[in-house]
Amino acid sequence: MTDMKGCHYIAGTWLADAPNGMTGVENPSDGTVFAEAPNGSRELAGQAVMAAREAFESSAWASEPRLRSAVLLEFADVLEARADEIADLMARENGKVLGQARHEVAAGYGEARYYAGVARNVFGRTFESATGRMSLMTREPSGVVSVIVPWNAPVTLLVRSVAPALAAGCAVVVKPAPQTPLTNAAVMACFDAVASLPKGVVNSVNEHGTEVGAVLSTHWEIDVISFTGSSRTGKIIMANAADTIKHVSLELGGKAPAIVFGSADTDRAVAEIKRGSLALNGQMCTCVSRVLAQDDVYDEVKARLRDAYEETTVGDARTAGVELGPIIDRPNQERLLNIIERAGDEANLVVRGTEGGNDLARGYFVTPSMFEIDDVTHDLVQDELFGPIVSIERFGDETEAIEKANATRYGLAASVHTNDLGVSMRTSRKLKFGTVWMNSHNRLLAEVETGGYRESGIGRLHGVEAMNDFLETKHIYFEVDG
Repeated sequence: MTDMKGCHYIAGTWLADAPNGMTGVENPSDGTVFAEAPNGSRELAGQAVMAAREAFESSAWASEPRLRSAVLLEFADVLEARADEIADLMARENGKVLGQARHEVAAGYGEARYYAGVARNVFGRTFESATGRMSLMTREPSGVVSVIVPWNAPVTLLVRSVAPALAAGCAVVVKPAPQTPLTNAAVMACFDAVASLPKGVVNSVNEHGTEVGAVLSTHWEIDVISFTGSSRTGKIIMANAADTIKHVSLELGGKAPAIVFGSADTDRAVAEIKRGSLALNGQMCTCVSRVLAQDDVYDEVKARLRDAYEETTVGDARTAGVELGPIIDRPNQERLLNIIERAGDEANLVVRGTEGGNDLARGYFVTPSMFEIDDVTHDLVQDELFGPIVSIERFGDETEAIEKANATRYGLAASVHTNDLGVSMRTSRKLKFGTVWMNSHNRLLAEVETGGYRESGIGRLHGVEAMNDFLETKHIYFEVDG
């Protein structure tokens, strides 16, 4: 694959312009800087927006669903053919262990194929209000979409916004995270390889800071903003969008509880919680961050999770068999180590995370931690920690479990572990979370909507409802004489 070195991609052209200098790309497994990427500017962002507007207004893209479907299918084929090298690059760039990186790329081309089918199934409806009085409701693409992508899943979190936007007939401008410009450029190269994609429909501009993001959340030619990231940044974007009344699709922070009832299969529950809490080294908004265990299994769950976390294999993300790779960078490693110290002072540390052994000293590692706490109002329970750190809390009955699980401002995802169907159904309906998994955690499918309640976001991604963020409904009325 052509090495674009993290360049910008505007109107089908690769640009290495660096008006705001270059950003070094680190490998968090060993702390080395192995590449550089150019930083964009307000001017480059504006250029990309206008390229997208031109492509949307002047090409056949918005009115050719079969073309859009064919483009997404061809893109998926190219992404699949380059899957191994992109997964390896991602593991090197953001520290996601190689097996998870491969799964992410597979999810990306699976998502593109799903929306290739949806692109050919965007239907309107008609209504006859009286004799000869007809209404036609059409579904039309919204226009130009800015897609702001975080570093933790730079393929799937890009494709899950870009694919439905393209399927709807929109043009897009992508802003990747500064930590993962190379992975983003590799995905842009897959779009560039699709000859039938009109130039300017897909664009991308890097930044290190807020300059490009500010343009993409305020520019008058942007119609929709699709952002995945922290709730704090989401609020800023929402405020920026207010002046021009842009539609916003926001998937934000999470504080996912895993509720373990006495009726659970504890073998399965412990395995799912370990896997669900360590996905991308705990840096995923749907990761298990709270374990709520019922009185009669509390001690067993605590002991078994302690053993599971202490036995976790930690190391370079590109090494086979590693379960937990590094944190994204040194500042976040230090932030998490400080949180662990606080947990030792203000709660009961069951497992104390560390920087790891001497062979991990060059990287940004934090081994798993678990702390016991009873105060649901404590900020260790309320705040998104975004690392391999979980709390374990005790509950007595179903009512208490639901009250404790819902006692945060987040509502993105949760899981319920029980073999009692009645308990599972009652609990899932009362939990204020956009996704509730039963006896599993982090099962994300292209066909099924995800999104949050409360401060976890607005709108839905994946599934057919994701199209709603990128489509407008137009009413055309006419009267037939005679």
